[in-house]
Amino acid sequence: MKTPYLEINLSKIHDNAKRLRAMLGARDIEITSVTKCFLGEPRIANAIVTAGISSLGDSRIQNIIRMKKANVKALFTLIRTPSASEVHDVVTYADVSFNTELSIIAALSKAAIRQKTIHDIILMVEMGDLREGILRQDIGKTIEEVLQMKGVQIIGLGTNLACLNGVKPTRYNMDHLSRLAEIYEKAYDIKLHTISGGNSANFDWMLEHGSTGRVNNMRLGEAILLGRETLSRKPIDGLHLDAFSLIAEVIESKVKPSLPEGEPGQDAFGNTPIFEDKGEMLRAIAAIGRQDVHMEGLTPTLDVDILGSSSDHIVLDATRTPLHVGDYIRFNVDYAALLSSMTSPFVGSSYN
Repeated sequence: MKTPYLEINLSKIHDNAKRLRAMLGARDIEITSVTKCFLGEPRIANAIVTAGISSLGDSRIQNIIRMKKANVKALFTLIRTPSASEVHDVVTYADVSFNTELSIIAALSKAAIRQKTIHDIILMVEMGDLREGILRQDIGKTIEEVLQMKGVQIIGLGTNLACLNGVKPTRYNMDHLSRLAEIYEKAYDIKLHTISGGNSANFDWMLEHGSTGRVNNMRLGEAILLGRETLSRKPIDGLHLDAFSLIAEVIESKVKPSLPEGEPGQDAFGNTPIFEDKGEMLRAIAAIGRQDVHMEGLTPTLDVDILGSSSDHIVLDATRTPLHVGDYIRFNVDYAALLSSMTSPFVGSSYN
């Protein structure tokens, strides 16, 4: 197979999804599996759905369309507030969408009326991380206005923490979300069926507290795909950490000095590298670079060191484990590396 490529183990993804479903189900929490990292690839989506997770969420309507056209059977949620230019597709292809702006909800209402359907929405609440969300003091006014619109119905509240500024899900902010749900159900005589408390960063909160309150949904991406929670990247007991590997090919292997020759300046990405004199070393080049993957998220599985990278090359110190032209080298990936390599048109995929 042409390199570079991602080696994807569908059975390990399936197993992770199944174990997490059982774990969270014991606390009456349903999972929405986040599919954006793998661009809605139907083979991965089906591995998750067949594990018993029937709700899939993505931030890109294009990925949802891809899965629906591939006949993936699931409830689809757009987990990013729609843009005005995509409301028609959102109503057509997404069963639910997360929303924060009245003007967008009004546009969804008009699109739903034209399509003679009802579109379900979850209102996202700002709980401190300062990414998306309606300010808590404005939720009542927002609900009031949405209740006057035809074609849309509010089915829940949600929040997002940790993704932008690293604010942790805690008993305080999660209990506050539960209280808000109860307050506005009573105030407006509505039923909020889904209280979506967050993402893989909520894992420790869920395990540490006996009650999860009204929170009955979590959106999991990294936990399913890489087996880790996302506050400290700790492995989750019983999950596979190696469902994805990145394979690259060695295109040069030569003994060279460890110090560059000449006056140093900035590299191609505006950095000024610092070098350590280690004498001569076997320097191997793998045919993959920053155009393909987030380099800082790679860990070689062999005893070699990453010395640096350019757009198209990774340079390795292969002195301890000699590499030759044509050899393949395997890297473990973190979430950023997986996201970037899945997005690159130059990185293929192999499934097993």
